[in-house]
Amino acid sequence: MTGGPRITHTHGDRITVTDPRTGVELLAYVYRPEAAWEAPKPYLHPLRTLSGAVVTGYRPNDHRWHKGLQLTASHLSGANLWGGNSYVHGEGYLALPERIGSMAHAGFEEVAGDGDRVVVAERLTWHPHSGELWAEERRRIEVHDVDPAGGSWALTWTSAITNRRAEPLLFGSPTTAGRELAGYTGLFWRGPRAFRGGRITGPEGEGPGLMGTQAPWLAYCGEHDGVDGHATLVFAHAPENDHTGKHGAHPAHWFVRDEPFAAVAPSWAFFEELELAPGDTLTRRYRVVVADGAWQRKEIAEYLETHPW
Repeated sequence: MTGGPRITHTHGDRITVTDPRTGVELLAYVYRPEAAWEAPKPYLHPLRTLSGAVVTGYRPNDHRWHKGLQLTASHLSGANLWGGNSYVHGEGYLALPERIGSMAHAGFEEVAGDGDRVVVAERLTWHPHSGELWAEERRRIEVHDVDPAGGSWALTWTSAITNRRAEPLLFGSPTTAGRELAGYTGLFWRGPRAFRGGRITGPEGEGPGLMGTQAPWLAYCGEHDGVDGHATLVFAHAPENDHTGKHGAHPAHWFVRDEPFAAVAPSWAFFEELELAPGDTLTRRYRVVVADGAWQRKEIAEYLETHPW
């Protein structure tokens, strides 16, 4: 088989992307609503390497609302669009179903492939538990640079979220609510259970001590169960994200854990709330590289240099 990635759309359920050269289903984008307690929202699972190994977790028993790679809002003006228990300072995590909202699929603007790249462009609406329209999102997911010889492929995720309330939207996290080193919100990856205890690498350091730091990219390497070998996922900010905030954007910091599970998020509200005024749009673009093997810092840097934005 030859040619670029192929699309299969099961309407009302999911879109899958397959590499015809290897026969591997690289990803499934699931937009069918799921359990209300888990804050329904579209997600990517499974993600697979070109060798066919799965590199995402789905509904693990510790956090049923962790689903592959998804965009989340754990604390949004008092609402929980993340799922599960809500963090309340001084009381811990509480079951507060009246806080749990959703991100609803509103329609696709484009589902297409041009030979080398697949594009899934979607419209979504964001809602608190009571159902009002709080935000509209335009999302674009692109699959590209599929390289069987090099054992890697990449996806680019762009989200533009517009505040449709008459008051500001406040994006926060458990850390902005008082819990240390729990700044998860925004794009969030949950790794498979086997990736627990994996290797975390940044441009200038390694290990879980990179939690809360700023860097243009972060990588996570884990070893598979079931099949031999490792996989590396590289998460990178687009230049316009201005992740340090030096040019006026809200600063971003990495949320990353290897214990008790593998997770990475380029958090957009780690230490400070992000305020989005009525009618304003928050736009962020990220790249995720999925690679077979245990990539070292030099390999990661070379890949990013030879695959510019």
